[in-house]
Amino acid sequence: MTDFLNEGAFNLLVNCAEAKAEETLLLICEDHSLGWYDKKIVAAIEKCARQLGLTVSRLDVGPPDNQGITASENVVAAYDITLFLSRIGDQERFSKPPNGSRAVMSYAREAKQLASAYGRTHHHAFVDLKTAVDQLLLNSSNIRITCPLGTDISGRVSFEKHNSYNDVSVQRFPLGVPKPILCDKFTGEIALAHFLTPTGSKVYDPAAIPINSTVHAKVEQGRLVKLSGDSSTIKRIRAHHDYVGDLFNIDANVVHSFHAGIHPAASYQHIARDNPDRWSNSVFTNPRFLHFHTCGTNAPGEICWMVLDPTVSIDGDNLWEDGRLMVTRFDEIRTCLNKWPELMPLFEHPSNEIGL
Repeated sequence: MTDFLNEGAFNLLVNCAEAKAEETLLLICEDHSLGWYDKKIVAAIEKCARQLGLTVSRLDVGPPDNQGITASENVVAAYDITLFLSRIGDQERFSKPPNGSRAVMSYAREAKQLASAYGRTHHHAFVDLKTAVDQLLLNSSNIRITCPLGTDISGRVSFEKHNSYNDVSVQRFPLGVPKPILCDKFTGEIALAHFLTPTGSKVYDPAAIPINSTVHAKVEQGRLVKLSGDSSTIKRIRAHHDYVGDLFNIDANVVHSFHAGIHPAASYQHIARDNPDRWSNSVFTNPRFLHFHTCGTNAPGEICWMVLDPTVSIDGDNLWEDGRLMVTRFDEIRTCLNKWPELMPLFEHPSNEIGL
């Protein structure tokens, strides 16, 4: 695995972070005992960075809190590149790196992920794929989302808001989702199943709650107006939304935005119920999942609704179909596939290790 691991580290450092010899790199590393990042991925990236001629420093951190990296901003500003091997980077994904430095958040959390096609496929291939998918979604007149459990919601892109709505400022590696689509013009029903989980923005306890019986959320113009299904499950969902809304003084009924995964090599080789937070914040880049950001008017909201095997149609043509991104159906994506031939085998043989 050593060669593959070094290839993944090179992809992260050079193709994503654009690292150059004699630059400085800060690794912000979360305590491996917390179960999110392993020791091997840190060692592999540090080794590759030194081979590339970078000067490497390391800052060890504990679990995220709701202060983000405020206390260490002066430290971060002193480096050309900051690489988050920690959940703090996810919290800071809308914050512009200080003094023009570059920041990357790694969603490859284990060495075996970095050494797999998830970590090794050229970063620019997914930059181009994201651009193509963004173009298709944002240029559509109508978007409809359905799923096997009964999701059926549709609407249009709110162009006046999207024009002023920025994507994340911290680079994501691997890149696995398009720009979120705002839901203020969407109406219908969303099937809630599996778990309610955090979006990675704020910390609260409990972080996630199980959904033991599918509940349908009625949404009107981007607002939750009714829950239907098992009464005890509805009560728990409602209580969780109210708790998070009250905790951060935000509107618990907002359905802010959505996006679906575009990286078919994304996998989750653990059991979702053992850590639903880690599960949803790792597997969301797989095309078998679409997730809605809810609870709060600021991106990305605080509660995530995960939808398994979505079909997303744009003006009547399926862009995702039963959890598969239809890469040969649209000229914009076919152009990307022709440029990056390594993409097609990934979509022909996607990962189905999704933790469920």
